[in-house]
Amino acid sequence: MKLMSSLDLCTSIFPLLSPIPTFVHSPPGFCLTNPHLRHGHGHHHCNLRSRFLSPPSATQLSTGKENEELLLAEINENEVESELEVDDSSEEEEEEEERFNFEEFEREAQLAVKDYSDSLSLQLKIEDETSSQKDARGKQKTSKNITYNVPDHLLPRVAIVGRPNVGKSALFNRLVGGNRAIVVDEPGVTRDRLYGRSFWGDYEFMVVDTGGVLTISKSQTNMMEELAISTTIGMEGIPLASREAAVARMPSMIEKQATIAVEESSVIIFLVDGQAGLTAADVEIGDWLRRNYSHKCIILAVNKCESPVKGVMQASEFWSLGYSPLSISAISGSGTGELLDLVCSQLKIIKTENHDEEDYVPAIAIVGRPNVGKSSILNALVGEDRTIVSPVSGTTRDAIDTEFTGSDGQKFRLIDTAGIRRRAAVASSGSTTEALSVNRAFRAIRRSDVVALVIEAMACITEQDFKIAERIEGEGKGCLIVVNKWDTIPNKNQQTATYYEQDVRERLRILNWAPIVYSTAIQGHSIEKMIVAAAIVEKERSRRLSTATLNQVVREAVAFKPPPRTRGGKRGRVYYCTQAAIRPPTFVFFVNDAKLFPETYRRYMEKQLRTSAGFTGTPIRLLWRSRRKMEKYDGKDAATKRQVNLVPE
Repeated sequence: MKLMSSLDLCTSIFPLLSPIPTFVHSPPGFCLTNPHLRHGHGHHHCNLRSRFLSPPSATQLSTGKENEELLLAEINENEVESELEVDDSSEEEEEEEERFNFEEFEREAQLAVKDYSDSLSLQLKIEDETSSQKDARGKQKTSKNITYNVPDHLLPRVAIVGRPNVGKSALFNRLVGGNRAIVVDEPGVTRDRLYGRSFWGDYEFMVVDTGGVLTISKSQTNMMEELAISTTIGMEGIPLASREAAVARMPSMIEKQATIAVEESSVIIFLVDGQAGLTAADVEIGDWLRRNYSHKCIILAVNKCESPVKGVMQASEFWSLGYSPLSISAISGSGTGELLDLVCSQLKIIKTENHDEEDYVPAIAIVGRPNVGKSSILNALVGEDRTIVSPVSGTTRDAIDTEFTGSDGQKFRLIDTAGIRRRAAVASSGSTTEALSVNRAFRAIRRSDVVALVIEAMACITEQDFKIAERIEGEGKGCLIVVNKWDTIPNKNQQTATYYEQDVRERLRILNWAPIVYSTAIQGHSIEKMIVAAAIVEKERSRRLSTATLNQVVREAVAFKPPPRTRGGKRGRVYYCTQAAIRPPTFVFFVNDAKLFPETYRRYMEKQLRTSAGFTGTPIRLLWRSRRKMEKYDGKDAATKRQVNLVPE
């Protein structure tokens, strides 16, 4: 037999193979229990068998190419047999799919989301302070069954005032039943107003923590020392004259915040230190309250009286202030019951039945590195000096919550946070207060719905910005990037924003889905765009796709690009997809084996979901759940064994 050359063989095969692409079926590796989408239709392969295995015609034999046709038939017969083997396995898989219970899929999807959330919480664990945790635990247990349906702005307010380091924040934490305020044995830790909700019996009210009230009798140097204000840490690049001017304004700013809290409150708790005794500052604050706020209820509380016997003696010397002293201990809780009785005797009960329950109010956390303008943005939004704005690094310590209503009437809760520096820089500074402030900022991210990551226009995007972005994405929060101080960019033109956005997208790749807003907070320019963008992000984060729409998107994505085959010839198959959660949107894919879907394909699937369904400004979670084939024995279906592999995109 004469052997054919490679060229002759190819020439004889190509005309016969040309009709092959005419048979159409869904790409291998995809099945959503739809017979029109399953691969390996039998009638197509029967046509192929009749085409390739039919005996050579007389015309073909007369051409003198008998050997070539017989060789081609043998080759094609082997190929068709392998196709039929795939068909057999496909039919088994189709039979398995018919037994799938979609309600069971939905239940498993909920379990998958819960398992992933639990594992993520362990990875993103935030270190909690040990102080006041045991004290707050009892208060939290008591308030667990309390339902608040009265808006915060309708509740009466109780302000805590006093000189620095008398225990105002510790008492605040005791009254609100949590660990909201930073408590450190240092003066001047609290600077802004901090609000917390409290109750006692049938009474509900807002407690306001304030910074230490300073007096004019002290010199500027003494006030700086008492407040522990630094003119060097975190103030690089700022002229010395500007530093000194900013520090000089700090005491008056803190006192202004305390004054605002006193003016808006109906009850004032004047707190003094029983261990330190009566001081000149206490006398001046007492005179200030009597002179300006005598029409309000003022309660003198002598703190740090842990011993009931010594407490009476410690409180006795404060009679000279003109108020009836009450000895308490914010740490141990002794005397706080009597204090709350006095407070509530001056308040009115707010009848909850007259108020409807509040709608869901999304929280927006404003985060970023120090001195990028976070507090300026908050003040520009609310239209008042809600927080202290200063070039002094670390001005904001606590996470400051503020209610805000947009132009369209939608309500938000704004959370101003402390600047987040690198962990190594915080550790090297040795400041416990800064470490707790950063911890508060991370907590604010966790309890928020949308995070506004603020960067300075003229400053380069650093590794710390990327670390914060990673935290936001890891927490599953919606995000928008706010480029503040946009007015400092020189020679701007129409292309400046485009080039700047390209640079931001490249350096913050993990947030490539986040919208970018340009603003100048100090002048109030474009601040409203931030709220508009945040509202859109929150809606996208809370959006839910129907199962039919979702599976259609997945079907088209797999049809366009099937999962890759392994070296062994295996290919991933998608049985079903469902959205199991919102905030953030979480999708569970039920597949034959999650290991057959590499990371690149999962990123491709996320990209297709975003392209087809949106989800601007929010991360989306893709969880992949494997299923083993159902085994049969004794004529009955064995229990389905599942191999769980939850890997988010």
